[in-house]
Amino acid sequence: MSGLELSARVDQRDVEVTLSAADGEVVALLGPNGAGKSTVLGMIAGLIRPNRGRITLDERVLTDTDASVAVAPHRRGVALLAQEALLFPHRTVLGNIAFPLECAGVARREAEVQARGWLERVDAVQLADRKPHQLSGGQAQRVAVARALAAEPRLLMLDEPFAALDVSSAPELRNLLRRLVRIQRRTTLLVTHDIVDALTLADRVVVLEDGRVVESGSVHEVLTQPRSAFAARIAGVNLLEGLARPDGVVVGGDVVYGRMDGDCQPGVAASAVFPPAAVAVHLRPPEGSPRNVFRMRVTHVDFHGAAVRVYACEESNADIELMADITPVALRELGIITGLAVYFAVKASEVAIYPR
Repeated sequence: MSGLELSARVDQRDVEVTLSAADGEVVALLGPNGAGKSTVLGMIAGLIRPNRGRITLDERVLTDTDASVAVAPHRRGVALLAQEALLFPHRTVLGNIAFPLECAGVARREAEVQARGWLERVDAVQLADRKPHQLSGGQAQRVAVARALAAEPRLLMLDEPFAALDVSSAPELRNLLRRLVRIQRRTTLLVTHDIVDALTLADRVVVLEDGRVVESGSVHEVLTQPRSAFAARIAGVNLLEGLARPDGVVVGGDVVYGRMDGDCQPGVAASAVFPPAAVAVHLRPPEGSPRNVFRMRVTHVDFHGAAVRVYACEESNADIELMADITPVALRELGIITGLAVYFAVKASEVAIYPR
């Protein structure tokens, strides 16, 4: 199969991952710090050798521990764009972009012609004669994009490429990369913490936690039906994990009632998901229709758009953390402060339950 295929393990880092990216597909690799994202990039680039596993790119074997195959990093046909541009300080912008072409055997004059063409593609022709120290952060990343793509890599790896940019430069570069990657149908692996990056660039999302793939799917699937704590956090929803029963999920001995997905069979591992806006906050046990009531203790609050988001952990199980969105008026009337005991209530009709 064309594209990337990886199944490998690094014992020292306890990372064991299987993932793929089809030819021309953009896959976002999401996960918290220490999840193993950089290790995956290192294995693909040839900078980290797995203890066991196999990596292929466009059906070419890059790593195969059983066959003792380990293609040198510079012969793998991959390019890495990191947070920092890492431009050669002694070369001009044009010279930086021409460098990978010269390394590939292109004559210097022709390499400069091609490099100038890449500067046109990234709207940076006016920077050709500047040195890296004369560039802003956004300009330097534009040049780094051009240099990475000028090498015509089979796989483009983006490691938090917008993290070091200011709020005006990041959207510009994000849109630029989206345009170039789509036009070229370049197979791309994007490592990011930012859901906006995934929404803008990715066809599919793979979530890593503790060195393992915990879920994958389209961006829409992962955001609307998260199956991991990290995905739920970036999607801004509450997630509880347990075992399915006909009318809900058993979580820590209690039942969370909700709307069952048609594929969710009793006894299987399941997730209960509901938005913070569906949660009502009370100072006393609520009366009426809510079937799900959680006794919580407030850990902190912050402003979330026009709402106030209340974060709290369950009294009987501090590992269960939930969020509720209330108005500033309600915050004042309820007297919400850190450490206050409250009740979170949510109707069963607001809770979606599906298999993990």
